[in-house]
Amino acid sequence: MRIFVTGASGWIGSAVVPELIDAGHEAVGLARSDASAAALTAAGAEVVRGTVDDLDVLRDAAASSDGVIHLAFKHDIAFSGDFQGAAEADRRAVDTIGAALMGTGRPFVIASGVAGLAPGRVSTEHDRATIDDSPITIRVATAQAVLDLAAQGVRSSVVRLSPTCHGDGDNGFMAALVATARAKGVSGYVGDGANRWPAVHRLDAAHLFRLAIEQAPAGSVLHGVAEEGVALRDVAEVIGRHLDVPVTSVAPENAAEHFAWLAAFVGIDAPASNTLTRELLSWEPAHPGLLEDLDKGHYFQASTTTA
Repeated sequence: MRIFVTGASGWIGSAVVPELIDAGHEAVGLARSDASAAALTAAGAEVVRGTVDDLDVLRDAAASSDGVIHLAFKHDIAFSGDFQGAAEADRRAVDTIGAALMGTGRPFVIASGVAGLAPGRVSTEHDRATIDDSPITIRVATAQAVLDLAAQGVRSSVVRLSPTCHGDGDNGFMAALVATARAKGVSGYVGDGANRWPAVHRLDAAHLFRLAIEQAPAGSVLHGVAEEGVALRDVAEVIGRHLDVPVTSVAPENAAEHFAWLAAFVGIDAPASNTLTRELLSWEPAHPGLLEDLDKGHYFQASTTTA
């Protein structure tokens, strides 16, 4: 198949592209910069220049493809204070791609998340997050809109990713926790640190996206979760050992001061199951778990994220 991938040079996308090509598909990647275009060309992908705001580009690329994997998101503005703007741009992009695929029976896979689905218990693929007036649920509504395309002739599916998609080169939450511990001189966790994060290796996530584009039935919700939940205290202990700094509890009321923007995430308890996903697509995560990956040491070789 000829697969159009947005966010193709990003953290997940740069693993999805070779995953597709190695499986015999053609990958067409959206590139917003010369550096992204060069990386995609080197990976063996065809390049389409543009951004998620270039709706005509998205429409044409989707219409000329056999399927679409949408991974792009404007993280730069989302994490600098305009999450709503980023989420609204994402919705416009998804609506444009969906309209181009209506009635074709072609697959359309997007990335979403598992955090916040079922506070206090293990979430499953059957759970649906509440849609309210908060900016964060704009993305929830976008995922639901994609699932609704199943009734309009699109083989749509949503891959809910773990809060941490880890691996060598990760510059996300784990790298930020390491940077915070390095800057503060202690490796912290909130409260008793028993709250759990699901985790998945980047390469296992890429494999799931490929299986979804190939096989997922219309309207499928999939969990990109290799480990149901890793306690944040265990994460803090590995970080503390590698940085040779004390491991300590941070009171919830002091979390914002200690963790800065991470405070909104680091106390979340969000265990999630992958049982239905594994049964549906025969997906078997094969790469190291989060603690094993942290212990490999690549997160501690350089400080790439500031606290």
